[in-house]
Formats: sequence, C-alpha cells, structure tokens
Amino acid sequence: MKKIVLSLCLILLGASVLSGCTKDEFLDQYNNIVQSAGSIALTGNSSLQGTKEKGIDDYTGSYTANYEDFSDTEYLFGGTSIKREAGKDLSIDCALEVTEGTAKVFWISGADEAVTLFETTGTYSDTITLPEGGNFIGIECENFTGNIELNIE
Repeated sequence: MKKIVLSLCLILLGASVLSGCTKDEFLDQYNNIVQSAGSIALTGNSSLQGTKEKGIDDYTGSYTANYEDFSDTEYLFGGTSIKREAGKDLSIDCALEVTEGTAKVFWISGADEAVTLFETTGTYSDTITLPEGGNFIGIECENFTGNIELNIE
C-alpha cells in the first residue's frame, strides 16, 4: 500500500509542477490521496456483522450489530488524513452487551499499541483528540455473543 501511495504522490507532484499548483493546493491534494488510502483499511460494509451509517466523513457515524459467536476484528471508523476538516476531536458514545466471549472497542493511532476504550457490558462516553496520521476505531471480538451500538460525532 505504501508503494501505491508513494506512486500516486509522485504522479501528483509531477502534475502539480506542470500545472503550477501552489504549495497549499499540492498539500490538499496529497491529504486527499492519503485519506483515500486510509479508507481502504476500514472493514467494508459487506463484511461487517452489523449496519453502519456514515457520518460527515469516515471518522464519524453510527454502527449497530448483533454478534453470535464472532471472532474477528472490525475496523469501523477512521482514516489517515493529515488534516481532518472537521477537527481533531471525536465524541464517542457506546453501549455494549457481552453475553459470551469478549469484545473490546479500541482506538489505534499510528504505530502505537491499540488502546482499549471499553470492554464490559454497559455504556461508555468520552471525547478523544486525534493526532495527525492514521487513527482507527474498531471492535475486536473473541467468541463474542452480544451487541453493540456505537455513535461517533
């Protein structure tokens, strides 16, 4: 994937030089390419166990799912933008019911270890501030039976 992004950037750089793009225009185009690459990392709607409604961008929206003995990881929201137009703060509201197995709602940023936001039956609400670069919110399940309602604004 890095090779694809690098190739696209080189093509964009060449096109920018030939068309006389300003530095800001070039950076905006680069951010769009990087964000598109980040969208690829999200679990596709057809592969999700539940229903996802997209918000104003890939970082926001709602997700509801009922799981039955599910073991996998779903990357639900996020991306790799350098400069997110809607700002760096995300408000997260989650209701999780764990009947069997385990489920962890997590946030992963860049190359850092994933941070578990929530993993027990109940509700969770918080605001997180995203650093620049890759940021993803998802759910990691192991033999999980239960349900989730997740809203991110």
